[in-house]
Amino acid sequence: MQTQRVVIVADGRMDDASLRDAVEPGDLVIGADGGARRAMLAGIHVDLVVGDLDSLAAADLDDLVTAGAAVMRARPDKDESDTELCLLAALDRGATRILLLGALGGLRIDHELANVSLLAHPRLDGIDVAIIDGDATIRRVGTPHGPGSLVLAGAAEDLVTLLAIDDPVEGVTTHHMRYPLDAEALTPGPARGLSNVMLEGVARIDTRRGRLLVIHTRISTQEGTP
Repeated sequence: MQTQRVVIVADGRMDDASLRDAVEPGDLVIGADGGARRAMLAGIHVDLVVGDLDSLAAADLDDLVTAGAAVMRARPDKDESDTELCLLAALDRGATRILLLGALGGLRIDHELANVSLLAHPRLDGIDVAIIDGDATIRRVGTPHGPGSLVLAGAAEDLVTLLAIDDPVEGVTTHHMRYPLDAEALTPGPARGLSNVMLEGVARIDTRRGRLLVIHTRISTQEGTP
């Protein structure tokens, strides 16, 4: 079965070059409200515009439709955020891999936190979904009742932070990291999983049960360690 990769573009922090680099031929591109305009201005073809369209001018929407974008308009008094609606639209279209760009660094920190929290959405169990923000990639490993495993490709000295969504995340084991965990538990709150370090170009995290956020920060372009 062919993998359907979906790129969702929200209206937060991103630059045009990174956006163009992220999109590959054959990707389905979904714009979250004003994110659709950001993608269009970067020269990316948008397949679907989703949201209540309160951040998208009528003229920009017309341009997107003229260029071939479909529109899924939501009511302003919806329960879901525009970004969540994009994720659900991607899953409804058979997505098995999802990249989410522009999810961080917007005008409101509550939107930023809500976007990260979306990685815990139950419909994302078994889906390879990542939030990309500059040198950082955020993924979720595991399910509430089952195991998970994630291989990280990067470089020695890259930073890896592990944050528990469920209380606890059980059986957390790291491979090729400076501060090893061996079938241990992580709970929300304590910062024990903060700022681990990759020892070589490939590392792995395994879990037995529970959902774990994995934040991989590449340091190749960083001035120093936070």
